[in-house]
This record gives sequence, structure tokens and C-alpha cells, in this order.
Amino acid sequence: MQITFLGTGTSHGVPMIGCDCSTCRSTDPRDTRLRTSLFIVTDDGMRVLVDAGPDLRAQALAHGISRVDAILFTHGHADHILGLDDVRRYNSVMKRPMPLFGDAVTLGEIRRMFAYVFNPDTPKGGGLPQLEMFTIAGPFCIGHQEIVPVPIWHGRRTILGFRLGAFAYLTDCSGIPDSSWPLLEGVEVVVLDALRQRPHSTHFSLDEAVEVSQRIGARQTYFTHMCHDLPHAATCARLPPGVSLAHDGLQCRVAG
Repeated sequence: MQITFLGTGTSHGVPMIGCDCSTCRSTDPRDTRLRTSLFIVTDDGMRVLVDAGPDLRAQALAHGISRVDAILFTHGHADHILGLDDVRRYNSVMKRPMPLFGDAVTLGEIRRMFAYVFNPDTPKGGGLPQLEMFTIAGPFCIGHQEIVPVPIWHGRRTILGFRLGAFAYLTDCSGIPDSSWPLLEGVEVVVLDALRQRPHSTHFSLDEAVEVSQRIGARQTYFTHMCHDLPHAATCARLPPGVSLAHDGLQCRVAG
């Protein structure tokens, strides 16, 4: 299974509008962070997008993503769903609606955010994405790949992380419920939210993410959803072995 990080930034992205800090002015390409998203190619060739933020078109062009078989949604905040209009192109290329998988709350938020898409009075045609919604209620499969939803806390709200084989993805996370820890046993590669150095009410800080990574015990931990407070090179230099910041375009292979 191949994993590609399409974006590793916060809802603002990096560089941030109107900011003149050293990270936002950095010439290190690893400090340029589009909104957080992930692209997975499974062992049987299924192509799965995790979240569809406002940078989806640019991300798809940069990485040559000409086909998407399904989209998994962690939750319904703007930086994770506003790229859905770009699904129109995949509808045209693949000649079918796009399957969307999320919990009931998230799918409801998508319906409200894109109310015109679901309104029967909206004129139909190529101007509307064709979407097919599936409510996640437990483990399910896309192709031959089992996907296990992992409930996590995003502040006071429960959202979803995902486990695929030996890989787990937990973005926008501020806590892991006791009931979800067994779902992470045996993970080899894990991706965790690490917003910034200072504490935050709805995201892990860097130190909190390091602590969680040590409890999970994966051979490799990558951090994502990072703001401009965490310059790539300097931050990675002080992280423990087997722990690093991800960056846009990073690829890794994991057992499915």
C-alpha cells in the first residue's frame, strides 16, 4: 500500500496570508503546506482519498491523480470538505458518482455545505458533482482493503481516524478514547496531528503528539496538520528516533 501526503498544513496553510515569519518566508519546500489530505493506493489498486480540502485541484494536478475510487472523510470542517466541487472532473473521467464515506454527522455537514448539489430543483448537468453517500458504522472494505474507523476526539467532538492494515491516520486529534486504543495495536506507521508547540483545545501540541506516539509504539510516526510554528528542519532535528514531521509530497509504503 502506498501513502502520499497531499497536504500537511492547517486550515490556514503555510505560508499563511499576511504572515512574515521565518517559516512562511522559508525557501525549504517542506515548509510549504497545503491543507491536510492523504492519497492511498491499496495493494489491489484502489485509489482512496482521505478528505477533500480546498487545495484538492492543485494537489491532484501536482501528483497526477487522474482517478479516485472513493473518498473517506474524517469530519466536516471546511478545510477537509471544500474541494468536493472538484469531484465533478472525476465523475466525468470515471463515468460514475463518487462514493463518499463518513460518519452521520459529517455526511450531514456535507449535505448542508453543498445544499445546492442535493436540491432536486437545482438544474442538473456537468456543473454539479455526483456524490453517493455511505454512512460509516463499523469496519468496511473498499476493494479488498479493510478500513477500520478509529473514533478520536477533536476538542469536544468525536471524529474519525482510519486504520488500513498496519497504517493509521489520526488527523485533527486532541485525544484518543480508551475504547480506541485497542484499534491501534500493532500499527507500524501512524500519522498524528501535531498543530504547534503551544497547547490547543482541539489539536495535539507537538509534545502531546510525541507522548501519544510513544504509547502507540509504531516503528515510524509522522506528524501532520502543522501550522507555521513548526519549521520542518529545526523541528525534526529535536524529535525522537522514528518520529518526524511529514511534508507535502512525502510517500511511504506500508503493509495493507
